[in-house]
Amino acid sequence: MKAIVCTKYGSPDVLQLQEVAIPVPKDNEVLIRIHAAAVTTAGLIGRKGTPFFTRIFSGLTKPRNNILGMELSGEIKAAGRKVSQFKKGDQVFGLTGTGLGSNAEYICLSEDAALVKKPKDLTYEESAALIEGGLTALNFLRNKARIQSGQRVLIVGASGSVGTASVQLAKYFGAEVTAVCSKGNAGMVRSLGADKVIDYKAEDFTQSGHTYDIIFDTLGKHSFPACQNSLTSDGIFLDAAGLSTVFHMLWTSIFSRKKAILTATYVRSAKKIKPDLLYLKELIEREVIKPVIDRHYPLEKTAEAHQYVETGRKKGNVILSIVPSAVEFQN
Repeated sequence: MKAIVCTKYGSPDVLQLQEVAIPVPKDNEVLIRIHAAAVTTAGLIGRKGTPFFTRIFSGLTKPRNNILGMELSGEIKAAGRKVSQFKKGDQVFGLTGTGLGSNAEYICLSEDAALVKKPKDLTYEESAALIEGGLTALNFLRNKARIQSGQRVLIVGASGSVGTASVQLAKYFGAEVTAVCSKGNAGMVRSLGADKVIDYKAEDFTQSGHTYDIIFDTLGKHSFPACQNSLTSDGIFLDAAGLSTVFHMLWTSIFSRKKAILTATYVRSAKKIKPDLLYLKELIEREVIKPVIDRHYPLEKTAEAHQYVETGRKKGNVILSIVPSAVEFQN
């Protein structure tokens, strides 16, 4: 099978298309023919090896797992004799777990992995695009912040994969949503449900005098102290990427009514992630939310996809179409 192999940390050039053996499923595993995967900002860490502390998990001197990628959508081609949840021909989507491996044509996963049948009437590409942003937004807004109808929510980085999902979920939960993004993406985030849009180049929301019940920084660009005065008395600051928030989370858990929260959505067990995938699937099938896709790339152009994601200009999701479908590839 074809796979993108990464044997050392570095620029996108370290990603190489190679032929590797098709894996054989164990008794409790399924073999999945991967149709689509996602290239995410967070996923680039596995290739770059930075921040350096992440190498504790990914490998100290080189990637521990040579085939990167966690999000996938595909079709089950074979099932081990002890598998009861899936059968050959099932169309599924989900996460590989810490073993990575979605940047390839095939993968074997345990039937207990964070894997469910994909939403009906959604393409493989659209299903893969739902995973990272949807899971992260749901975990932060519903599971951690306990978002309530009528609350005022501000989302920083509203045009990204997590941001576009957050705008839609916050509106579904009944919040008044203010989106922070570039002027060029304002129309898109309004179409997703944002009530107000702030151009981050023209206005600093922390200096506006407006307060919010929840501020969700999907990019890790702001700190809790910088946003503290923009929170209501019981407001919550959510941070998807800024490691400095760890200290503020500990401090506010004891000394402040305003809270700072940082969490890692993907380090949860598959048992905890799977119900969230099913919830997102339900919302998609009810047409409450929709995935946003910026660009598609074929597997052999994975390095170009990484280069584009690193520009920080992607809108929504960047998808690898591993089994070509009716999409127009962009580069």
